[in-house]
Amino acid sequence: MRSLLVVCLSLFFLIACRPETYTPKPRGYARTEFPLRAYTLFEEPGFPYSFEYPVYGRVIKDTLFFGQKPENPYWINIDFPTIGGTIYMSYKTITQQSPLAKLIEDAHEMSFMAHSKRADYIGDAVFQFTDRNVYGIFYEVGGNAASAHQFIITDSVKHFVRGALYFDVTPNADSLKPANDFLKQDILHLLETLRWQK
Repeated sequence: MRSLLVVCLSLFFLIACRPETYTPKPRGYARTEFPLRAYTLFEEPGFPYSFEYPVYGRVIKDTLFFGQKPENPYWINIDFPTIGGTIYMSYKTITQQSPLAKLIEDAHEMSFMAHSKRADYIGDAVFQFTDRNVYGIFYEVGGNAASAHQFIITDSVKHFVRGALYFDVTPNADSLKPANDFLKQDILHLLETLRWQK
């Protein structure tokens, strides 16, 4: 009887003392704290457009790739240093050499062809504010594309603006989703408040 008790206790201790099985934890991302929304007016003398942009952004003249060339004096970037993203905005005057159809085709190609390999989907929404002669398309790109939000704005006669949001990291739809969703609202506010100055 005593040996049976020893055997039972030994088996109990062997079963109870087995090592823990390792279970990997799912990948997590750091939580991003976003600033409170507030807007200020961008209305520089001589610029052909004005709009409201977030106070936590900085408007910087785009000179990185194009220098101080006179054909691009109204190209700007809205930098969000605390979020790590930038909205790049380029401006073109509609002319016979740069007709509206060609500018729209080029913007469409940049949105679709450049991102179609990495994108899960590309959706577009047309918007118009007839009282201000503001018409455009807002593109939403899903998946691990380089830019999740892009837009074009025009008055269809003289002005044409193209914009795209990029981040300073390798594209990852999951980790960038909170920042993309947050800045999407700011882009929509920019589009809703844009006005032509000339």
